[in-house]
Formats: sequence, structure tokens, C-alpha cells
Amino acid sequence: MAKGAINPRSAGRKVERPANAFKTLLRILKYMLPYKIQLIFVVAAVFGAAISRVAVTYLLKPAVNIYIVPMIGRQDPDLSGFSRLVLIMTLIAGIGVLCTYLFNRLMLNVVTGTMRQVRVDMFTHMQRLPIKFFDTHTHGSVMSLYTNDVDTLREMISMSLPHMLLSLTTVVSIFIMMIVLSPLLTVLVIVVLMLMLITIRCVASKSSKYFSKQQQALSVVNGYIEEMAEGTKVVKVFCREEKVKQKFRECNETLFHQASNANTFANILMPIIGNLSYLLFAATSMLGGYLAVIGRVDLGTIAAFLQYTRNFSMPVSQISMQLNAILSALAGAERIFKFLDEPVESDYGYVGLVNAEISKDGTIAEVPYRTGKWAWKHPHHDKTLSYTPLKGDVVFEHVVFGYEPEKIVLNDISLEAKAGQKIAFVGSTGAGKTTITNLINRFYDLRHGKIRYDGININKIKKDDLRRSLSMVLQDTHLFTGTVMENIRYGKLDATDEEVYHAAKLANADSFISSLPQGYDTVLTADGVNLSQGQRQLIAIARAAIANPPVLILDEATSSIDTRTEALIEQGMNTLMKGRTVFVIAHRLSTVRNADKIVVLEHGKIIETGTHDELIKLKKRYYQLYTGLFELS
Repeated sequence: MAKGAINPRSAGRKVERPANAFKTLLRILKYMLPYKIQLIFVVAAVFGAAISRVAVTYLLKPAVNIYIVPMIGRQDPDLSGFSRLVLIMTLIAGIGVLCTYLFNRLMLNVVTGTMRQVRVDMFTHMQRLPIKFFDTHTHGSVMSLYTNDVDTLREMISMSLPHMLLSLTTVVSIFIMMIVLSPLLTVLVIVVLMLMLITIRCVASKSSKYFSKQQQALSVVNGYIEEMAEGTKVVKVFCREEKVKQKFRECNETLFHQASNANTFANILMPIIGNLSYLLFAATSMLGGYLAVIGRVDLGTIAAFLQYTRNFSMPVSQISMQLNAILSALAGAERIFKFLDEPVESDYGYVGLVNAEISKDGTIAEVPYRTGKWAWKHPHHDKTLSYTPLKGDVVFEHVVFGYEPEKIVLNDISLEAKAGQKIAFVGSTGAGKTTITNLINRFYDLRHGKIRYDGININKIKKDDLRRSLSMVLQDTHLFTGTVMENIRYGKLDATDEEVYHAAKLANADSFISSLPQGYDTVLTADGVNLSQGQRQLIAIARAAIANPPVLILDEATSSIDTRTEALIEQGMNTLMKGRTVFVIAHRLSTVRNADKIVVLEHGKIIETGTHDELIKLKKRYYQLYTGLFELS
């Protein structure tokens, strides 16, 4: 399809309209302001391209009246004047071609720069969004902003807006010239044009209904394919291949019929527009010929008017199509700007984490280089500073929290974890174990109560500094595209190779890493799909080990590791946890027997606290969990 041509299928699609098109367009223009000089040249080039088309056509009138008609039948016609006119027409047409190339080339610069800044702003903003945003929005919906919505916005800026302006300028210019040449013939054009627009609207409304059904059927087919691809093993285990094939045939058959109906109406639109254009041309020729016979118009006027008629229909249709494309793009842009307007993670902390040197008498001095020791730098209202050594004492004081205002997840939680202690949380699913660790990281802020870290309210600690003092191994391991060494070094970006090797050995990951094709230089892709779940978890533990924080959070860290692998890393984990405050969440109660304190949670409340032996003697909930009388679920 030629550039700027009408897509018949787009005419029938249901157009998504923006809630506030003008406001959205203004925000887009703000992104384009750095290119205002180029945009001025773009507008000038668009007008130049449109006017050159009109001017070339208008010159047909003197070409016919002054040169062609008078020379008919002459033996030795003088073509010098005609040649000059043709040369002028060629030059004007060349200017039009140059203007078209210029505005397309300049818009390429504008759109690439604008889209670059939009993507940078989106990604930068995404890093500042709170965890709650990602809890309430699927990854697919966020990715759709970067792909579908950004792409439609790019097409609007690069194609729809300039071609819409070109079509509008062309239509207005041609219409003015038509009136100048022959008001009577112009009335005929208007009548046929109204008939054309009514026809487009009727056919498009029919097609729109079926295109909507086609999109629904397409989503069903795509969803079914994705579901079956993910569940291939289950399908084969239960020998359901024929059943799923039959179900797919039914879904695909529905899509076939809806697509056939939609495209039937869409594909007849262009022939209808084309035939109406031919009808307009024929009617104009007949009426123009009659007016020429009775002496109302000359042949040059008819020739120019007929050419204007041929050039008039396409821009009018393009305006309708481009308007739909612009409205759809503006709706996508609204979603992008709504994303950019999402409130960022607030941080009112003022206590920072600094490198420190601690003398024998306990005096703390802040230093600019890494010492392996840290301290909390606490500015006070009287402009003085105090330093508190980072130890890892964590105290919960009557903490109340809920992800939603009407639903309390933690109710009156009070507990103390002294530096170097191992605290284990056990309880059924939904009891609030993971929520407690999320609060320590300040992924969420408390509703009531306080959490003190080394005696400092964590709300006063800068979030980045707070999180630098913690390390966390999640149940769902995420590995980035890169080498094994880069993934381990993610816990400490300036770590040496030797530190990476040491951390891997600490987690007992060195043996399997060394057996990989390129060892530590093996590239991991697709979230480490070429590794087993247990191996991925070992790399995550090594990543936490290299960070060397005073507080360690293990959220089901060994849930995906078999019993043998778990035994292999137990010694390394004990070494890793030595001297650190450790919070452990585990369904395998065997992994928490040696905890200094076991906290049993139920429905967001602490119902038991003690060591393993103490809780066994109580013979309450922990005893039931440990002996299997009550299973975790």
C-alpha cells in the first residue's frame, strides 16, 4: 500500500476515543517542543507540497487555452511558450516532491527523538513507582504501554498528523480553486461528495460491528493457544490432544466467520469509493462538456477542473481515516500519560547510611571509602549530627497494616530481633509472614505502630539506604539476561571476581557453575531457563551473600531446592547467616529448628513465640504443624 493511502480495513475498526483529546495533544506537543524549528519547516513543507499540487493543476488552464487550442491544425506551431510553461510546471512539481521528502525526513527526526524521550520518561518513572502499583497492574498491561501504545503514538506523529495536515491543506486549496474555476461544477462535486461520505459511514458502521467481534474471537484464540502451550505436559499426561484440537477448531472457526464478515464489508469500501470517484469524474465531464458547448466555460477550465476532481476524493477519504488513527493514538497516549502521572514512591527519610571507621573507644567517624563497616548518619534539628553503628536490631511495636483500608493483614504485631539472631516465621498461607518482611524493606508503609532499626524509626531512614543494609532471597527467583558472574555481582556491582567466586562457594553454587559450558561466563537468558529451579535459587543466594548485609531476609529461599541440595547449602547458609540478623520464612519446618526465635502467625496475629523446644513443649499450633497434625496450606 502506498504511503498515505487508505487502508480499507481501518475504516471499519471500532475507534477508541480519548477522554480529553485536546489536553493529551498539548502534552504530546510539549514533548515535541525541542524540535520546534524543525516542526516549523515541516508545516512550511506540507503547505508547499499541497500548494504545488494545486498550482500545477491550475496551469493546465493556460496550457490548453493559450497554447494547445490555438495551435490545433497549424502546420508550424510555435511551441516555445508551451515549452516554458511545461518547464515551469515541472519545476513546481519538483518543488512539491522536494517538500514532500523534506517534511517526511524532518518528521523522522522529530518522531525518533520524541519517542526516545517518552520511553526514557516511562522507564525512569517506572523505577520510582511503589510495589503496590505492580501488585495492582499486570506485567502485560505495563508492557502494552511500551509496545502497542508507544507504537501507535509513533505512527500518529510520523504519519497521521503530517498527512492529516497535508490532506486538509490539499482539500481546502482544491475546493477554493474549484470555486474560482466554476461554481456550478463545484456544486456537483459537493453533491457526489456527500453521497460518498454517507456511503463510507454506512459501510464502516457495518464493518465496525464485525471487526469488534473479530477482535474478541482473536483474543479467545490467542489465549487458548497460550494456555495450551503452557499446559502441554498436562495435555499429554492425560492424553487430551484430540480434545484440545477440537476445541481449537471451534474457536478458530468462530474467528474465521467473524473475520470473513468484517473483511467483506471492509474490502467493498474501496471499490465503492473508486466507482463513486469515476461517477463524479464522468458527471463532471458531461456537465463541463455541455457548459463548454453553450459557451459558459472554456476547455482549459474543464481540463483543470477534471484534474481537481480526480485529486479531491482521495484527500477527503484520507481525512476520515487519519482522524480515526489520530483518535486511537490519542487514547493510547492518554494511557501513557496516566502511567506517567501515577504517584511515585514517597520517601521522607533523612537518616542516611555511610561508610564508617569505629575506633576502640567506640568513636564513629564517617569516611568516603569502603571499610566494611557502616553507621546511620542522623541529622538533628539543632544542626548537629549523630552516628549510630549499623548492627541489625529490628523491633516491631504494635504494628497494624493492610494492603487495602478495609482489610487488615497484620494486627498488633510486636516482636524484637536482636543483632545476630535468626527469627523464623511460620504459619499457614495468608497469615502475614511475607508482609512482615515487606514492611522491613518499606515496600509498604505502616498504618499504625512503628518499626525501629537500630533504635531508629524506619520512616526516618532513606529508603535506598535502608534497602542497602538488607539483602533478600525471594521465593520466586529472577535472573537477568547476562552471565552468571554478572547475576551474582548484581548484589554488589563493584565486587571483584574473587568475591564472586567466594559468594558462589558460600552458597555451594560453585560446583554446578563450574560445570556449565562457559562456567561463570555462561550467558543466562529468559530468566535462566537453561538452569534448574534449584540452580537458579542457588545463584540468588550467592547474590545475597556477596552483598554482605547485616540483615538477611529469606522468603522461602529453599522452597525450590530438593532435600539433597538443601543439605549441601545448609552449611554455607549457616556461614552466611553467622553474625547477621536473619528473618526466615519457610514451609519446611526442619529448616527453622535452629532459629533463635520462632514466631507463629495466624490471621495476622502472633499466637506463639519461642524456640523450637519451647514450642514443642507447649503442644499448641507449632506442635501441630511440626508433627503434621495440622498442615500448612
